[in-house]
Amino acid sequence: MVRGIFTGAAGMVAQMHRMDVVSNNLANADLNGFKRDNSIHKSFPELLIRRMNDNGVYVFPMGSADIAPIVGKLGLGVEQNEVFTSFTQGPLKVTDSMFDFALDGKGFFVVDTPRGERFTRNGAFTLGREGLLLTNEGFPVLGENGHIHIKENNFIVDQLGRVFVNRAMPDDPERLISMRENEWEDTVQIDTLRIVDFDLTRYLRKQGGSLWVDTENSGPPVTVPAERFPRVLQGFVEGSNVNVVKEMVRMIEVHRAYEMNQRAITNHDNITAKLINEGVRVG
Repeated sequence: MVRGIFTGAAGMVAQMHRMDVVSNNLANADLNGFKRDNSIHKSFPELLIRRMNDNGVYVFPMGSADIAPIVGKLGLGVEQNEVFTSFTQGPLKVTDSMFDFALDGKGFFVVDTPRGERFTRNGAFTLGREGLLLTNEGFPVLGENGHIHIKENNFIVDQLGRVFVNRAMPDDPERLISMRENEWEDTVQIDTLRIVDFDLTRYLRKQGGSLWVDTENSGPPVTVPAERFPRVLQGFVEGSNVNVVKEMVRMIEVHRAYEMNQRAITNHDNITAKLINEGVRVG
């Protein structure tokens, strides 16, 4: 009976972990570049149940349980195995902002932080006071040559991530659009957005603020080769890959599974109490 209570308790703890993951996914469903997490659980080793008294005809001697007939298996509950991130492509949303970028394919932007290089899929950037391309948290975005120095309305980024500037660029937005649709004159390439990828992206570790850090298991960042280079889309951002409807369904499943384990514990407790009380009365 006590074993059943511990099994039910393990199931409740597992559902609590699942609820934390689902809640975090829903809370960040509107965050650009967010990737949903998945909670994976595994069962404890199962025990074989053997019949030690075969209809009262023969009682197997002590130490010979391995030859007793197998009745079935006994589960001992589950535990959380890992939480990993799904890096499927999120939807691309048009913003028409020159400082917004989306990656159509595998890869990460590289960001310079006080703790070292970090990586992100959130391409909603801004222009800093010193003319640097920055994240919303104020971290410089890195190109192959270091920090990217630009000015408002004087730069354009093509699908290969190359950054071009035109120092004679007018401030008129309509003129800017016409120049973006046609080839620029007197343009100069100043840098290329640094796009990297990893051997095992599932082992990257989240650090908040849409940033990721590499780990020993993920491997170091590597430059994406030309044949696998993602398209860099200026004027777009990548939305999160969270499906709100599916996450709500998962939340309902977790809630019901938690209640089932709770009822199992209550039933085991009631049966144990009845056995103890009636057993004492009979005795």
